[in-house]
Amino acid sequence: MLDIRFVRENPEAVKENIRKKFQDAKLPLVDQVIALDAEYRAAIGEASDLRANRNKLSKQIGMLMGQARKDPAKAAEAEEIKKQVTAQADRLKELEAKEGELQARIQEIMYQIPQMIDPSVPIGPDDSHNVEVQRFGEPVVPDYPIPYHVDIMESFHGIDLDAAGRVAGNGFYYLLGDIARLHEAVLAYARDFMIDKGFTYVIPPFMMHGDVVKGVMSFPEMDAMMYKIEGEDLYLIGTSEHTMIGRFIDQMLDGSKLPITLTSYSPCFRKEKGAHGIEERGIYRIHQFEKQEMIVVCKPEDSMDWYEKLWRYSVELFRSLEIPVRQLECCSGDLADLKVKSCDIEAWSPRQQKYFEVCSCSNLGDAQARRLRIRYKDEDGKPRLAHTLNNTCVAPPRMLIAFLENHLQADGSVTIPAVLQPYMGGKALLVPDRK
Repeated sequence: MLDIRFVRENPEAVKENIRKKFQDAKLPLVDQVIALDAEYRAAIGEASDLRANRNKLSKQIGMLMGQARKDPAKAAEAEEIKKQVTAQADRLKELEAKEGELQARIQEIMYQIPQMIDPSVPIGPDDSHNVEVQRFGEPVVPDYPIPYHVDIMESFHGIDLDAAGRVAGNGFYYLLGDIARLHEAVLAYARDFMIDKGFTYVIPPFMMHGDVVKGVMSFPEMDAMMYKIEGEDLYLIGTSEHTMIGRFIDQMLDGSKLPITLTSYSPCFRKEKGAHGIEERGIYRIHQFEKQEMIVVCKPEDSMDWYEKLWRYSVELFRSLEIPVRQLECCSGDLADLKVKSCDIEAWSPRQQKYFEVCSCSNLGDAQARRLRIRYKDEDGKPRLAHTLNNTCVAPPRMLIAFLENHLQADGSVTIPAVLQPYMGGKALLVPDRK
């Protein structure tokens, strides 16, 4: 969310940013919010004048009532002034109600105006205009067929989608045996990988209040993603970023202790509206999964450096697991409204012979901090808004797809890289129960 003062002083820049995000329907919102802001400030000014005048008149009444003992006419004069005070009190009450209404309308509009994107963001209407920046590792297409990931898992008796469908419906799964162990091994390895980078490991709440939801994500994302607990002000998290950033709501942080670097584990719950196609069945796009996340809360001047570090951590992690990846810069139209800059890390799929998303790294600038009132005091003692960043460390369902496809051998076995073997009981190879 932008600062209303910035919008007031830079309306054309805000409109141009909206155009760059191909959201022209939102252009009228800029003039609307500026007009409402002018009305709001006028109401505040009039209310302030009335309060000052009320104090002045109250003193006059007191003085006149003191004089009324000797001069009865002063009492009548005091009563007339009391009528003025009463009339002004009624007007002040109207203005205070108006202030609240205008403030709510302004906030509602400000929630819809997108964050200013970084100048380096490529311009394009949708993800088809995202730009490949660089590749890491050589993508290989073996000379033997790579089955669909569900078929690979079934060869290890490692997945049961039918039972999950009976229990919870489509978009859920049971993982079993070595495949379930591999799932947890990847999470444990990612946890330790980030701890070794100096990040603090956290297990956060898996539910949050509505005010936190509004603080961490845009309304379209909220509608498309969030599951609400019926009858309660609670939502299931779609990613641990939500409650990790929500932890700092209304906090004044010590600037000398920034950056705060955290890595969090959580299950994630998502509606995933509109998912379809064979590659989005199985465990590619599902309603429940687990994830290891990276979170940074830092000073504004450090956020771009942290953005670079975070996505490079993802590359390093995947390459340590011998999975080829590439970095894809997200274009303006593919950025959620709170994001300043974002990139995806995509893993190579030998079966599809293309890359697919496994990590998403985002710099949200002060958007979440402004909504959640996350501030810090710097050396000068002045409060400032922090910057927040997040990045997927690993989300094992998609990671498992990339892992199994890239480590599958011609005989159906799956190799385990050296870094992961301690988390797999020393196993260097998984052998299928059936081919």
